[in-house]
Order: sequence, then C-alpha cells, then structure tokens
Amino acid sequence: MTSIKDVAMLAGVAVGTVSRVINNSGAVKPITRRKVEEAIQELNYFPNEVARNFKMQKSKMVALLLPSIWNPFFSELAYYIEDELDQEGFKLMLCNSGGKPEKELYYLDMLRQNKVAGIVGITYNDIESSVSNDIPIVSIDRHFNKKITCVTSDNYEGGRLALRELVKAGAQKPAFMGSITSVFSETMNRRKGFIDEAEALGVDYIIYEKSDPIIDDQAYFDEFFGTYPDIDGVFAITDMLAANYIDRATKQGISVPKDVKVIGYDGIQDSPYFHPILSTIRQPVEEMARMSIRLLYSKMEGISLDQQVYRIPVMFKQGETT
Repeated sequence: MTSIKDVAMLAGVAVGTVSRVINNSGAVKPITRRKVEEAIQELNYFPNEVARNFKMQKSKMVALLLPSIWNPFFSELAYYIEDELDQEGFKLMLCNSGGKPEKELYYLDMLRQNKVAGIVGITYNDIESSVSNDIPIVSIDRHFNKKITCVTSDNYEGGRLALRELVKAGAQKPAFMGSITSVFSETMNRRKGFIDEAEALGVDYIIYEKSDPIIDDQAYFDEFFGTYPDIDGVFAITDMLAANYIDRATKQGISVPKDVKVIGYDGIQDSPYFHPILSTIRQPVEEMARMSIRLLYSKMEGISLDQQVYRIPVMFKQGETT
C-alpha cells in the first residue's frame, strides 16, 4: 500500500511538505505543490482519513449504527443518510451490529476513540449506560434517559390507521402480530395504537407477541396458526413479518386477502416486482433519514434543539393484501 513517505520520495520533498499539501495548511511554493500533486496522482495515493481526522482533532466522518443491513428498511434509511451526508462533504461509516449488544458496545467504544463527528444509531438493546452525549448523537425509534434526540415516525397513529383499514376491508377479528423488545422502543406504539383504536370501535382483537428477536420462525408461526385459526385480519409490526406470514399462510391453504386481510408497517415493498403487493403503513423513510442528519449537524455545531423527540406522520398505502 502506498504511504505518504512514498509520495514524499517521488516528489523529492519532506513528509511534512506532503502533509501540508494534503491538509491545505501552511505555505508551500506553487512549483513544490505541483510536484506533490503529480506524485499523489501517479501513485494513486489516498490519505488515511481516520488518522488525519484524529491528528487534526476534527472529523468529516459520521457513523451509522444499524441492527442489520439485510433489512430493506434499514438499507433504504442508510441510502438517504449517506446521500444527505455527501451533500455536505461528510463520509459515512457503517456499523452493522447484527442486533448483538456486545457488538454495539464495541462499536460505541471504537467510535469514541476514533473521534467521529457524530453518530446516528438504531438499537433495541439495553445499552443505556454506554450511550452518552460526549459525541453528538441522534437516535432513531429509541428513547434514552440522557436527553438524546430521537427521530421516529408516528407509530401510534400508524397502529390506529392499520386497525381502521383492516375493519374497512371487512375484518371482524383482527390480530396484531409482533415482537417485544427488551427496552422501550417507539415501535411498541404500533401495538398500543392498534389496541386503542380497536377498543374505541368495539372490535374484537388478538395480540400475539414473542420476545425480540424471534429465533425460531417456524415455532412462532406454528403457534399462531394453531392458537388463532379464526382470525380474519393481521397487522404485522413490520413488512418483513407480514411477508413471512403471507408466505406461510398460503402454504396452509389460507388465501390473502380473501380469507385474511394483511397490513404491514414500513413501506419497503413499494414495488410492482413484489407479489402480492403488500398493503402497509408507509414510513417517511427519506424524511426521517435527512431530518436525522440535519439535527445531527445542529448538535455538532452546539445549537440547542427545540424538542427531544421528532415524530413524522405516516400514511396508509393500499396494496393487494386488503
């Protein structure tokens, strides 16, 4: 791998001169600068961004902590976050934790040592004691006790909306299908909204939940089908769970939407290539991503924010499953 010493040797200058050219600091004669730039180009040299940031005590790197890059919602979120950062010359460091608390703690410690400019994080684990405001941070969907800014969609209204749409489609005994996180997350409000709206309308309903993460999908669905054979509507806490239910229901001879109406939450199956196209509560993922970064910029600049939680409205997107 090419080093700064290689550039200095080819240009016939000191390492310190190359450093001044790269960092655009200090006086360098035009002819010397040109030699260094030509050497950099010839050797295809790329400076070590993290090392430079550490030395200069400033960073243009923002970390994104995700439970899983495989989840389409998180992937879409990462896309818009990177795009928003790129517009201001910031770079994205992706930290994929796999939902493991020990890996999240490792990343947080690493990020503090490498002095990133800020962190956008999604976690459903109990890592409260290791999260601090030492580095500007914005959380998505998760509340912490330390006045950390949270950006989320209106999960409660999403749950209410899902119940209303299931009833409108003809469901008389709908079920909420989900998982329970070890700490409070805004996603739990989807369940609360569903229950409150069902009780307000006098609708008989079912709540089916297991601890998050769901380790054994087969056992999860076997129990659901065996215990609740007469439900005619499902509101799944995520689109992925809804899609999984539809696949397994079809194999059981249950027709969607003829026998059971199904609504998911996220809006990831927003494509004609998915069949059936899922009816879903669409999160404003682009707005959530860009707002998270804009709020992070404010925190990086020491600007006080008006509120601690920013909730963005959701919408129902009709598909082929209701």
